Amino acid sequence: MTRARSLSATPKRRGEFGAADAAAEPVPHAGAAGAVVEIYTDGACKGNPGPGGWGAYLKSGVHEKELFGGEAQTTNNRMELVAVIEALASLKRRCRVVLHTDSQYVKLGVTEWLPNWIRRGWRTAGNKAVKNADLWARLAELAQRHDIDWRWVRGHAGNAGNERADRLANRGVESVLRGGGSGAR
Repeated sequence: MTRARSLSATPKRRGEFGAADAAAEPVPHAGAAGAVVEIYTDGACKGNPGPGGWGAYLKSGVHEKELFGGEAQTTNNRMELVAVIEALASLKRRCRVVLHTDSQYVKLGVTEWLPNWIRRGWRTAGNKAVKNADLWARLAELAQRHDIDWRWVRGHAGNAGNERADRLANRGVESVLRGGGSGAR
């Protein structure tokens, strides 16, 4: 998987994000009292399965961060989940988050289906294995670390944050098609 982390020229380790970065670069100040981190996520796939990308746009006050990456052989649903996972993993400490997704799969999965899947040992109501259980388990772990308001937004309907996440997801696909390089603005 390719991935981009930060808008600064200084490389960041996986998961670095928050108050310590605020003075050095334009990223959300996730630890500020009362601060809310707005996150917009999206996934994209050229063929399903096929080359895919994910993107996340994070904003808190005047601070912003863009993340994107991709995989050579994946599905759109996996990329939707990876976008959320990477966004939440980038937060350094517990945050109040408003997470916007245009994926009903993600929204319904996390707010309705996930507790039952866990209770049934990662089986569906029809006793079939949950698809993408590896990603759902990671998302469940990360979601417990934050106070999240999950919101569905209609894709390609003019929502600026969603449109930005969509562009980032497509940059993730492009990075895979160009040979795996990743980058960030």
